[in-house]
Amino acid sequence: MLLRAVVASTVGTTIEWYDFFLYSTVTGLVFAREFFPKSDPLVGTLQAFLIYAVGFVARPVGAAIFGHYGDRMGRKAALVSTLFLMGIATVAVGFVPNYAQIGIWGAILLTILRFIQGVGVGGEWGGSVLLSMEWTRAAQSRGFI
Repeated sequence: MLLRAVVASTVGTTIEWYDFFLYSTVTGLVFAREFFPKSDPLVGTLQAFLIYAVGFVARPVGAAIFGHYGDRMGRKAALVSTLFLMGIATVAVGFVPNYAQIGIWGAILLTILRFIQGVGVGGEWGGSVLLSMEWTRAAQSRGFI
């Protein structure tokens, strides 16, 4: 069971962090032009990275929410919920219309979805570490796991 818990935690963490870092690449290359075309290029890039920062602000919120529910309902259910939450928000980001289609509402939707992604990553990180630690038997190997 320990191996299964560690593998599941590692796979979930890898997927969520890959998505998180992929978003950062797209932020610097695409989002300023698509969501802030009327802004100066530097200001538009800064606005796009402000939306990116919302995900980092939301991480402690996700840790608190899913830490609470992980204690009440179980870590596995909380982990599955965070993966589901992150997946839905990521797919939805792909469907957000740009500035030319709905104006500033595109950036607002992107900010909301970014917050949801941050909540998912914050909950997943704490839950996966705790799940791995709880399945470890020997106190000496907890740091390794």
